[in-house]
Parts: sequence; structure tokens; C-alpha cells
Amino acid sequence: MKIRLLTGLLTLLMPAMVMAGEYGLTVDRVKIDTGDFVKEGIGYNGASPGPVMRFKEGENVRINVTNNLDEMTSIHWHGLILPFDQDGVPGISFPGIKPGETFTYEFPIQQAGTYWFHSHSGFQEPDGAYGAIVIEPEGREPFRYDREYVVQLTDKHPHSGDRIMRNLKMMSDYYNREQQTVGEFFSDVSKNGLMNTVSDRMAWGGMRMMKADVEDIHGFTGLINGKGPSQNWTGIFEPGERIRLRFINSSAMTYFDIRIPGLDMTVVQADGNNVQPVSVDEFRIGVAETYDVIVRPKDEQAYTIFAESMGRSGYARATLAPEEGMEAAVPQLREAARLTMADMGGMPGMDHGSMAGMDHGNMDMGSSEGVSGMDHSNMGSMDHSNMKGMDHSNMKGMDHSDMSGMDHGSMAMGKGGPSDPFYAKGSGVVPTAANGGKFLSYADLKAQDPLYEDREPTREIELRLTGNMERYTWSINGVKYEDADPIRLKYGERVRFKFVNETMMTHPMHLHGMWSILDVGAGQWNPIKHTVSVNPGTTVYMETEVDEPGQWAFHCHLSYHAAAGMFRKVIVEGGPESTQAKTGVVAEDGGEA
Repeated sequence: MKIRLLTGLLTLLMPAMVMAGEYGLTVDRVKIDTGDFVKEGIGYNGASPGPVMRFKEGENVRINVTNNLDEMTSIHWHGLILPFDQDGVPGISFPGIKPGETFTYEFPIQQAGTYWFHSHSGFQEPDGAYGAIVIEPEGREPFRYDREYVVQLTDKHPHSGDRIMRNLKMMSDYYNREQQTVGEFFSDVSKNGLMNTVSDRMAWGGMRMMKADVEDIHGFTGLINGKGPSQNWTGIFEPGERIRLRFINSSAMTYFDIRIPGLDMTVVQADGNNVQPVSVDEFRIGVAETYDVIVRPKDEQAYTIFAESMGRSGYARATLAPEEGMEAAVPQLREAARLTMADMGGMPGMDHGSMAGMDHGNMDMGSSEGVSGMDHSNMGSMDHSNMKGMDHSNMKGMDHSDMSGMDHGSMAMGKGGPSDPFYAKGSGVVPTAANGGKFLSYADLKAQDPLYEDREPTREIELRLTGNMERYTWSINGVKYEDADPIRLKYGERVRFKFVNETMMTHPMHLHGMWSILDVGAGQWNPIKHTVSVNPGTTVYMETEVDEPGQWAFHCHLSYHAAAGMFRKVIVEGGPESTQAKTGVVAEDGGEA
């Protein structure tokens, strides 16, 4: 009788016991071997990347993090919806984890999909402090697969994060190995003519910019699951199987264009949220984004997973094969990308808000004498077809690196190429598939099941992405983080954010704690993301249901851009009384944030 009662009591308690999962992580100094070089870095449980943490939707997790470093640390659970004081951002959501101490994160798992975790302290993340998160859904997936692999990318550099930042501040093109050459000059002359080529060079020189400024950091080794190209991480399959590949871009600075020659990829998730399946030959994954794809290799052969950097300065490589040791051909890097005037993003004093009707097809933007004082708001009827004869020699004294005020969403300057609404027309970084097939666009992403009701936003907030490449300062609305007031939101409102990229760099913008509804023109079917890439010279909109009270970070996820000032604190006011935001969160240094 007693045994039956005890058994019955355990049965009643079992659901509560199963709902809680306890995990342990240590933060350690580690050796990182890329196959090209060995360096000291930071990792979890003795390795970089850290372990794949697997959770179940609906469970409560408790994660004990022990700091074995001689400096403060933290862990941010990228993309997870959780209480703000568990978000792991020192100075905003908690003070940080002191050396020798253990901090316990505890939060419910309210979602499923592919995510990742990383340090939010200093440059520990680019130094190796990152890992993957896989969350199993409560119900069935809307797609089938037979096996799965995490494919976690990063850009490992021989220099430490601190050293890289010092070098960039000293000389912004310190790591740029793709400078234009004399040979390229003569090649351009043969294609475009001498005068056009000279004018073009003078324009870029006058603006103190470089066409090669697609990526800030060259000289890295691309890693997949901690292995460099020569070490060749391999995932095993049986021919005919459906394989789910969970791609995570954990890079400090590098966007990757991903293809698997010989295999179609079906994109089924973006940033952990199911999307209506779309078949592609290649896709670009921004820093901090995740994409889940299904592939089905039918032949008993090896296939190369090739992740080529957006600027073509490096790559990561892995293999899918029926058995270990098999390899497939590794593609050559494509020609280095070059920015165009369409990517210029902005020049002080110019208002291009009404320029959509202008014909720039024959406009040589090599220079514009006296352009900084011009009001272009009424230029819609101008014919610029005869502007090639302009004398641009006086442009060299202009400083356009601040690049504020221009909206290039409708401008058509630069080279031709496939149209994509999320790139400036004529942009030099518009992607194309290596095999001439389908390249994924944000415009292709549609939610599988809407997470929110479609409703009108209560207000719009404009965030201009601004910077000065020459001085290597990055900001929002021309103001760096340390000089900026917080963005204040009200619990329960729906806010529309307008990103205007006035720089020549692509910025992956990440709002902590709340979902970002990317406006692709699909209404209630707009995709739900945690990171939104904003390309040069473009304006992108996203909406946010403000449903999580507290204090949150909002920043560019390029590590050195965030550190240089493209960062904001967001304060959500109001909400359930039990979760009211705490004011005066203690910062790492013990002061008030």
C-alpha cells in the first residue's frame, strides 16, 4: 500500500521534475587551432566553440556559469525570449560575473529553433566565447528530416579582439588586403574608358573612401564548428536522407555567402522561426543570424559546404559525405566585391528624399563641385545625362565620411545587376548565385504561422545608422552610445523602426528581448527575426510588439562597430507589476548603468 502511494506521488510530481533542466558551463582560457595558426582564446567547458546546448520548449532551465577567467564575463542567450535580468548584458541587465564566481541563469524556454550564446563582455566573443543552442519544439515540425547538424561559422583572426580594435582606431583600413591595384586600374580603363576611370578614382579619393571597404577585417580563417578549411569538419549521411543543417553565423565581422555545389537547399527557418519553405542555390547569412535548411543528397558522394565571405577575402569549408575522409572539390573564391556610388549612403547637406524620378544612368558621380551646399529636394525633373563633362577636381577637399542625411532607397547609381529590394539599385554588394540560380532574398521570407496579429504601429522611430570610417567611429543618429539617451518604449505598444543606413557598411541590427517583425511587404506573413541586416544606402523597416518589460540592448552585431558606439539601451516602461523594470542597474565597474 505504501509503495503504491509513493509511486502515485512520484507520478504526480514527475511533470514538474521533467520541466526543469540544469546545465553547467565554465568560462575558460583555451587554445584555438585553426589549421593555419594556434592562438589563446576564451571558450566554454574547455573548448571553443562551447557545447551545443539542447533545450525543450516549455521547460525551465537553470544554467550555472562559473567564471574561471581573471576578468569579468557574461553570457547572452542570443534570440531567446526571457526575463530581462537573465539576458546577460553587463551594465544593462545585470552587473556581470566576477572572476571565480558562479552565476545561475534561470528562465523558461518559450520557443523552439536554432539560436546561439556568446559573451557580452569586451571582445570575449570574437576571442572564442560562443556556442550553439538547439531547442526542440513541443509539437511536430512542419517539415521532415532524418538527421541534423549544427553548422556554426566564425571568422577567427590571429590577433586578439583588443588588438584589432586598437589597430582599426589607428588606421581604419589596417586589415584591408583588397586595395585597388594598378592592374585593376588598367582593367577598368579597358571597360569604362580612361576619363571615366580617372574621374571615378578621384571621386573616391576626394571622399576619402575606398571601393574595397566591404569588410573591415581581412586575414581571418573561416571556421565551421571550430575547424578551419584544412581540418574539414565532416557530417555523415546515408544517400536519400533529408538532412537539416542549422547554420549559425557567430562571426565578429564577416557575412558569409553559403552554397553546397550539387545540392539544392530548402530554407525552412530564419532566426529560429519557421518560414514558408523556399528552395535556393545560395544564401547570405549576416552576422548573428541563423538559417535552417534541408538538403537531400541522393548520390553516394561528398559535397562541399562552402561559405565565402561577402567581400571574397576568405572562406570556411566543411563536407557532407557518406563516410569520413571523403572530400569534394573546394570552389575558388570569386572576384573581390567592390562598392559603387549606390552604396555611398550619404553626403552632408544633401537631401535625396525626392530623387526617385532622377535618371542617373549616365551620371558620372566622379565629383560634384560645390555639392555640399546644394538642396536637391526639387531635382525630380532634372536631366543628368550630360553631366560627364563636370570638373570634379575640387571635390578632394570634401569629407564625406560622416555620410549623414541621404536616403538612397530609390537611387540608381553604380553598376547594374539583379534587382533586390533590400539592396540599393546598382549596389556593388548585391549577391548572385555562383551557378546562376536562385539567391535568397529577405523578400522571399514569409512566416509559416504569424506570431502576432497584424495591426497598425502606434508610432515610428527613425534610427539613422551613421559613422566615420576614417576615424572608425560608429553611431546611431550621429550619437555614440556613451553620449546617447536610452530609447524609451511603452509596454503593450507596437513600434515601427525605420533604419536608414547612411554608411557604406552592412549593419546587422539586433534588438534584445523582443522579436523583430521584418517588413517584406507580406502583412501578417512578414517574417519574425532577432537580427535584421541593413545594407548600404537602403532604408529598412521592422516592427516590434513591446511585450517584454525591462532594460535591453539594441546594437549593430559587428563586434567592433558596437564597441565603437553603434549601440543603444532600450527601456520598456510599464508592464506586469511583478516584472517592472529595475532602475539603476549596476554596471561592471560597480557604478550605475
